[in-house]
Amino acid sequence: MIGGDGWPSLSRSQAVLLILALVGLGYLLLQTNTAPIQISSWRGDQLGEAVRFGGNQISGEALAIGGLGPAPNGNADVPFGNPLAHPRTVLTQGYGVGSHAPASIWGGVDLAIDGDGDGAADPQGTWDVPVYATHNGIAQIRPNTWPGGNYVAISNEVYKTAYAHLARFAVSEGQPVARGQIIGYVGSTGQSSGPHLHYEGWENGVNRDPAGFGALDGVIR
Repeated sequence: MIGGDGWPSLSRSQAVLLILALVGLGYLLLQTNTAPIQISSWRGDQLGEAVRFGGNQISGEALAIGGLGPAPNGNADVPFGNPLAHPRTVLTQGYGVGSHAPASIWGGVDLAIDGDGDGAADPQGTWDVPVYATHNGIAQIRPNTWPGGNYVAISNEVYKTAYAHLARFAVSEGQPVARGQIIGYVGSTGQSSGPHLHYEGWENGVNRDPAGFGALDGVIR
């Protein structure tokens, strides 16, 4: 016991100081073994490109039930729509630029939420926002990856979408997932300098710009 018979040569205050010093040393050692965080994907203070849904793109009714609107041609196996399904989604990094290059490997888009209505992404409005599968498929769960952090992939015979930096999962490994189903919640795990969703689309193993799957429909650019 600290300060008792276990350490007879140290006073209580000396023992406490020694423990604090050892804890501090351990923390420094851990920091030297941790990959550095690179600021590359959180740029909500620089970009103010809000996604505003109107007309028949995504209705208020669809948003209210957590949906993505109807699938094009009724085919829910093809990815389509904004995986955040939120009327104030903001693009914080585009396809094939910054940490998304080269596009053939890292191509995707980063999405966050303008929670306070000022036209730019903010962390408070983005944390824990639900993430929706944009097509039917089977879930693959990858926790604690680098650089994607907590990562979900939804795959079928032709298409695959990826959802990275999640705070936590809402599906399990191998689970069948339907379009519009919640698969996780936005976080900042992995290589991330702020809460956002990194979203990728693949067709027959080839990386595609998610804009081609309607992920950025309505974005003011």
